[in-house]
Amino acid sequence: MALPGSKINRALLGRVQDTAQRRFKGAKGSHDWDHTERVLLLCLRIGRREKADLAILKLAALLHDIGRAEEDRTHGRVCHSEAGSRIAARILAAEGVDAASIARVRHCIETHRYRKNAVPATLEAEILFDADKLDSIGAVGIGRAFLFAGEVGARLHNKGVDLAATRPYTREDTAYREFMVKLRHVKDRMHTREGRRIAAERHRFMVAYFERLDRETEGDL
Repeated sequence: MALPGSKINRALLGRVQDTAQRRFKGAKGSHDWDHTERVLLLCLRIGRREKADLAILKLAALLHDIGRAEEDRTHGRVCHSEAGSRIAARILAAEGVDAASIARVRHCIETHRYRKNAVPATLEAEILFDADKLDSIGAVGIGRAFLFAGEVGARLHNKGVDLAATRPYTREDTAYREFMVKLRHVKDRMHTREGRRIAAERHRFMVAYFERLDRETEGDL
């Protein structure tokens, strides 16, 4: 029998978390289970401020990157938000979650990607989008950008390179390139008031960091 959304309880959430976490075995550091846990914490922080449905938000946060392994395995041919939505639906249906709640979680997962044109249409989807993007900026975001650069064999820094001529997953796919191409724009994509507030502070830190990196690599400091 399907469980009404209001009966999504701690035990069910624990089982979903265990199921999701198992899928991250061997994941690369830039998109591992630690990222999911940070996104969950941000979702709860923003969700409480914005008066969101925390049960739906917790499920969406736990499952939002569950399709990441499929995307990595196919070198990007499979979209992890689309694959994740389908996987999440199967997991939740097996747990007896009702169809309406599953649809709400699926929408959150389907619309959380930065590089897609899908627009979050619910408060919970907006919060997941914001939380996921917030984890890509600030001190954590810089750390993740360097982790990813290391995973693809990129250089430490490449300020002087023509970024328009660079490609992802190459030696020039540095943390600085990620900052210029994506991270510096994240603060302008926030949907919620709390998300915008957090993003502004994290953005200031990133700008100061890359300015300092430029000076150090040029021998000025």
